[in-house]
Amino acid sequence: MKNDLFSIGPFTVHGYGLMIAIGVLSAYYMVEYRAKKKQMDWEKVFPLTVWSVLGGFLGSKILYLLTRLPDILANPALLGSSIKDGFVVYGGIIGGILTAWIYCKCTKWNFWKIFDIAMPAVAMAQGFGRIGCLLAGCCYGIELDPANPIGIVFHNSAYAPNDVALLPTQIISSVLDFLHFGILLYIARHKKKDGQVAACYLIFYSVGRFVIEFFRGDIIRGSVGILSTSQFISIFTGIAGIVLLVLVAKKRSPQE
Repeated sequence: MKNDLFSIGPFTVHGYGLMIAIGVLSAYYMVEYRAKKKQMDWEKVFPLTVWSVLGGFLGSKILYLLTRLPDILANPALLGSSIKDGFVVYGGIIGGILTAWIYCKCTKWNFWKIFDIAMPAVAMAQGFGRIGCLLAGCCYGIELDPANPIGIVFHNSAYAPNDVALLPTQIISSVLDFLHFGILLYIARHKKKDGQVAACYLIFYSVGRFVIEFFRGDIIRGSVGILSTSQFISIFTGIAGIVLLVLVAKKRSPQE
């Protein structure tokens, strides 16, 4: 695993940033392609993507700072490094969805239709993002016995413990994200009403994230009681997905 992939003069290509870029671009082209097939205003996909990415990055950074708030209050000098490094995926999801909703309201675009179109692509982008986590060494797993064949060892990571066998939670999360992507596409092909795909995304991601958190080793992200911050949020996003699925099922016409 190597985060600094190569340099061109003073410019260094980082593995994490490259994977995020690949994920965002792949998601953008997929959403645009699917919007065209649905005969929607596909020209709006690009500005929607830009605003959602900005909202997502802002949300992920704000939530990360909130998880580090006790440490920052105790040592304000940590604020500088916290602003530079660290993101929380759930903050990105919430920020991106909220920004997309505001954009759709302002442009009079059907939010639920584009929400359903976008969420499989978001799951795909997350899969690429977790590969970036592997390259950087962040979001690492619990320590394993050195003889465990599935363990991975970092040697020059600025985030993960070096020279220690760790559970490859980044790889597991990436595989689950790409599997999630495929399942959501299948649901999208057979959905009956707008909102079903988005609801399934919230439910499936929440369940998967809640479970994988038990095997994460980066406890610096904070906790709420016996749960990690992400597990705590997963409860509410999972419930939100279930409620949305029920409400969608009760809809009697497209106008509703």
